[in-house]
Amino acid sequence: MVMRQSTHNDLQHPRRNLGNRYRTQAQKFVRLAKADPERKDSNMQWAEQNARQALLHDFTDERNWRCLADIKVSLKDNAGLGIVLEDVFIVLGRDTEQFEKLKNLDYLQFGLELLEAAFARDPLTPEAWWEALVLRGGGNEQSDAVLLEIAEFADRCRDLDFRDQRANIVYGRRIEHLRLQGFEDLFIELSRHLLAHRPVNHELWMQLGRLHERREEVDSAWSCYDHVQTMMPHLLVRDEFLNRLTERMDGSEKTPWSGPKLEHRTAFLQQMEQLNERVRQNTTEPETSTDTEVVIEEEYPDKTRLNSLIESENISEAFFLARRLVASGEEWAEEYLEQCRSLM
Repeated sequence: MVMRQSTHNDLQHPRRNLGNRYRTQAQKFVRLAKADPERKDSNMQWAEQNARQALLHDFTDERNWRCLADIKVSLKDNAGLGIVLEDVFIVLGRDTEQFEKLKNLDYLQFGLELLEAAFARDPLTPEAWWEALVLRGGGNEQSDAVLLEIAEFADRCRDLDFRDQRANIVYGRRIEHLRLQGFEDLFIELSRHLLAHRPVNHELWMQLGRLHERREEVDSAWSCYDHVQTMMPHLLVRDEFLNRLTERMDGSEKTPWSGPKLEHRTAFLQQMEQLNERVRQNTTEPETSTDTEVVIEEEYPDKTRLNSLIESENISEAFFLARRLVASGEEWAEEYLEQCRSLM
């Protein structure tokens, strides 16, 4: 779904200080609007602009969402409040198809109540989210009811579309909190879902790589660090990892370890491709081809598939396919890899 009035594609990681500053400014202009009726419209416009900036800089602070929603109510902007709520649903990983059923709702009457209900169920900060999950499970972190809540959360993650950067960050922090609670294997599994949908989340790749390294899962750690260095060549984390391995060797190895076998690399990348298939956009159906075009497609099926994925905006899946082809020695795929990287 294409978001309207949204700039989430330009978002960086949340910056709370800037979010607080813009929210404070928004609230100031709201007070001015109430105090000066003659300049009410102008001050409310400034209030809305600053509230949007607060969300742009920190979408993880529920106060910023409430601030913008309150302003929409004051402006009697029913459609605008609906868009804010739809944005919240996407950030929280909710089923937007369910939100479609609320399209005819009077948001000015029920919108703020919906917003609070969403945050009560799914707080944006990982600590508050964990507390809410434990409370739903009876309050005992070790209880079977809490384990069932975690299992339900995991099932939900497996079916969600995490291509939205904000949802990817919010859920990344949640599964990191699960790791801190001792659920390392679940963290590894769910991390791959998030990373398959948004490969540029290098911080989560680093966390996953460090965990694999600590568990002495060398091939998997290398794959994570290699991805980070491929995406951000100035971060030499793969080279540093190889240096650490070399330093730990006691001389018994005849040749230094230089990376996992090709089979592991390609299997890892293929798994990331497959994790994208659940959220794949409908690929474009090729138009009637000439005999020559049919021959080309038969000779270069991977190239045809890459073009189709890119045209359909399935960039993450195309990225992992191109990486797998390059790792297998297909130099022609490097051009596609660079194209995918530039589109992320």
